[in-house]
Amino acid sequence: MKVIAFVGASGTGKSYRSITVASEHGADGIIDDGLLISNGKVVAGTSAKSEPTMMASVKHAMFMKDEQAADIKKYLKSGKIRCLMILGTSDNMVQKIAKALDAGEIEEYIHIEDVASEEEMRLAHNMRMNEGKHVIPVPTFEIKKEFSGYFLHPLRRFQKNLDTEIDTAAADKSIVRPTFSYMGDYVISDRVIAAMAIYEAEKIDGLVKVLNINVRKTAHGAHLDMTASVKFGYNIQSVCKQVQNVVKDNIENYTSVNVRRVHVLVKTLVM
Repeated sequence: MKVIAFVGASGTGKSYRSITVASEHGADGIIDDGLLISNGKVVAGTSAKSEPTMMASVKHAMFMKDEQAADIKKYLKSGKIRCLMILGTSDNMVQKIAKALDAGEIEEYIHIEDVASEEEMRLAHNMRMNEGKHVIPVPTFEIKKEFSGYFLHPLRRFQKNLDTEIDTAAADKSIVRPTFSYMGDYVISDRVIAAMAIYEAEKIDGLVKVLNINVRKTAHGAHLDMTASVKFGYNIQSVCKQVQNVVKDNIENYTSVNVRRVHVLVKTLVM
């Protein structure tokens, strides 16, 4: 297995450009922040951005605990990856990651300055330092179940501000604000989430009223349980499905809070 490295200071756009750089250099596997990514999917590892502190995140990204490297080592030994690209903030960091994963010697180093202009790196740095935004080079559904921070706006909205890649796999990325973000705490009360859920649910044709709602937050997102009354003659399953979709989509869109589930119990029918 050939091993190459993509190196650049924190917040200069490595993760954003990683898929393009990997493709140009024939890499079919990417190591980034604790994850082994191949063909747009997480095939092993867990995201370092799910850690509660910056220090824990750095240790996770460097695989300082054997259990964090075990799955990736096993996958690499299967021979499914022909060329591995390791992302890191310095030559020393990527060398340590390669050693921790038993990946072998790094044959080639690509630096962010080789593939990005000063203006592009400045934009990326602004997103990181002033807005607390981090890029993970996989679609949101690939990491949503384990992520403990907040998902922000889809990266496609910022695409034209960073480069011209639109119709490539590089567009399938997630922008997140990790739990350890230096931007401070981001808190939305349960009452606000409940009020939004009721407002969106009661716009659905066939649903008469939300009778009760309970919001429970977990490390990975919010769980909503509601009881409701539905008009007689409407397909109950269809109405409930619409409620689930609209509540989930709008809360995530307007608050960036990850909604893990929306349970709807129809308690009464209204003639």
